Amino acid sequence: MMETVTPTENNNIATLLDDAYANRIHNLKYSVKLANDALLLSRQIDNKAFIGRSLNQLALFYMIRGAYKRSVTMAKEAIEVFKQLGDEKGIADAKYSIAGVYYKTDNYHLGLINLFDCLAIYKQFNDCHNQARTYKSLGTIYEYFGDPKSATRAYENAIDAGQKLNDLNLISNVYNPLSGIYLKKGKVAKALRIIEQSISMKAKTGDIRGLAFALYGRAKVYAALGRFEDAETDFKNAVDIHVNAGERLGLGMAYHKMGALFIKMGRLDDAKEILKKGLAFSIRFNIAIIKFKCNYLLYQISKLEHDTERSLEYLELYLHQKEAVINTQTLKVIENYELITKVKAMEQEARLQMEKAAIVKKQERAEQSARMKQEFLSTMSHEIRTPLNAVTTITSMITAKSAYDEELMESLKFASNNLLLVINDILDFTKLDNGKMVVENLPCTLNSLLERIIKTYNTLAHEKGIELLLKVDPTLCICYAIDETKLLQILGNLISNAIKYTDNGFVTLSIEKIGYDTDTDNIRFSVIDTGTGIPEEYFAEMFESFSQPKSITTRKQGGSGLGLAIVKGLTALYNSDVKVKSTIGQGSTFTFDLQLKRANSAREIVPKSYNGLTGKTVLLAEDNMINAMVARKLLSNWGMVSEHAVNGLQAVEKAQAKVFDFILMDIHMPEMNGYDATANIRLNNNPNYKTPVFALTADITAEGNDEFKSYFNGFLRKPIEIERLYAALAQAAPFNY
Repeated sequence: MMETVTPTENNNIATLLDDAYANRIHNLKYSVKLANDALLLSRQIDNKAFIGRSLNQLALFYMIRGAYKRSVTMAKEAIEVFKQLGDEKGIADAKYSIAGVYYKTDNYHLGLINLFDCLAIYKQFNDCHNQARTYKSLGTIYEYFGDPKSATRAYENAIDAGQKLNDLNLISNVYNPLSGIYLKKGKVAKALRIIEQSISMKAKTGDIRGLAFALYGRAKVYAALGRFEDAETDFKNAVDIHVNAGERLGLGMAYHKMGALFIKMGRLDDAKEILKKGLAFSIRFNIAIIKFKCNYLLYQISKLEHDTERSLEYLELYLHQKEAVINTQTLKVIENYELITKVKAMEQEARLQMEKAAIVKKQERAEQSARMKQEFLSTMSHEIRTPLNAVTTITSMITAKSAYDEELMESLKFASNNLLLVINDILDFTKLDNGKMVVENLPCTLNSLLERIIKTYNTLAHEKGIELLLKVDPTLCICYAIDETKLLQILGNLISNAIKYTDNGFVTLSIEKIGYDTDTDNIRFSVIDTGTGIPEEYFAEMFESFSQPKSITTRKQGGSGLGLAIVKGLTALYNSDVKVKSTIGQGSTFTFDLQLKRANSAREIVPKSYNGLTGKTVLLAEDNMINAMVARKLLSNWGMVSEHAVNGLQAVEKAQAKVFDFILMDIHMPEMNGYDATANIRLNNNPNYKTPVFALTADITAEGNDEFKSYFNGFLRKPIEIERLYAALAQAAPFNY
């Protein structure tokens, strides 16, 4: 028989929880003790509301301390309790803690999902305190994605919510990252003013943990001002606080920035020591963003020390780890955005049926999700392809001095090209999904194309100790009208998949003529492997996007799950489809048939020399200094004369001053973007209003902007495809080469 619960017992538990939450900012260990005491008392009197609150607070405190598994366990238990009570706000509080765990362990997609759910509930209850916290967390994730506009908007919303409550802690928490954004924009004075305000607020509220982040923010500003000793002091104080509080993400960030500071100070040994410490820490606690940032700084140090072998090792680690982030974050976010839209639309339809308000709300959510997906693709492709542009272009321009250097360069090219293939998968999938992909057949030497793709994947096969074979029907014609890019994409995805799931034996690309007509041949392409095989029940779903067979997928094999979806879409453009036969433990065979028109001779895509543009002038609009240097060096190699504009506004000014033969325009730039700059040049009184303008951009969605597309002569991707860039300029020039 349960004992009667007295009001005093309830008051005691409520007091414990209130004190626990208040103490979190300066004595987190004590907060954990109080919350555990409250949970014990709540269980003794079987008060589910207090049990849920206690679990929620413990989930939050453990998340802050970095005990992530325990935090998620507590939060999930709390959700079950609040579901029984029908307490939506309690569920939102638990999801907030789970979201914090996810984005601090680099599962940004899951963090976003939970934060969006939280925000909707907090708005429903007009809970400004938790709205501020949620917006601040969303801003953090947007910053990781390289989207400062969305991050700033989220931070401003957080400040508005905090100001409604006059909560100095909430406001100062947001000032820290906002200061960092202003610093990146070069607004150093404003960044310093805001971070000093944050530190002052933290001193008033006694928020020690928050003070660590504020000191970290001021250290970054001091470093930018050249006040290195002051920066070092602030970083060290922040580290000490983070260590005592058990704050993992903040500690990893501080290690990384201290390493960058020591490099600026010329203290390379100190930099190596702190970066290796940060690297070990990030590996131990799976903080991927700190991991590859530390490797990048170690690569820079090795370059400064002229240690070529070590610098290439760190650069390959950096590229590999960034590729892993793409695989585990970019594609999952796209997947989950689509999933969120579908699930929420179904829920709204079931709850509100045919009411007009529900239909309007559903439409708004769908449009918002589509915008977010598009903005995300644009931002991520730009942020990843921009540094990759420098890597791939430089490696293609460098001539190896020895066989050893050549081997290293080939490894680097393979790693960067592999990363580029992942990014291009996203582009191709998006175009297919939007119905914007078309076949462009041109004469091509089939054997040359097949040998090229075998050469591309030979390294991957040899690394696994298997053979990659090519069997070609000798009765085939020499040349066919083919869309090379799309056929390479189809075969590349099938071959890379086959290699991925084959540990012994061989992978064979087989091409045979199975029929012919007056001017066409019906050709069967087959990719045969001796791999693990695929369960028959999986055949129906394996060509769907983001799909992989769980029974055979391992971390070793990885992959995005987009490859076969792209194969299905591309073969459909040829009015064909891909078929599969497989036996578990023996291997698989993928086949598709194409009806190709015979051609007399293959086209010459690339000129035999790069002398046709000598003396031509180029205006290069590019805000990234490394990419500008690389592009200007490439143009100089062709005998061209280039001028550099660091943003769209400067590009317009230079275009008004004199005539250029060409303009190469980046899209994402400060002051004025490439779209607006090109429109200004085309539409106003300008000596270059007829000059060929090519977008040279890392944004895979740029070509889809119908409002501005007509102003450009073409869209060229970063990383720069050297032969395509030359061909585009040569064709636009008033002569034939």
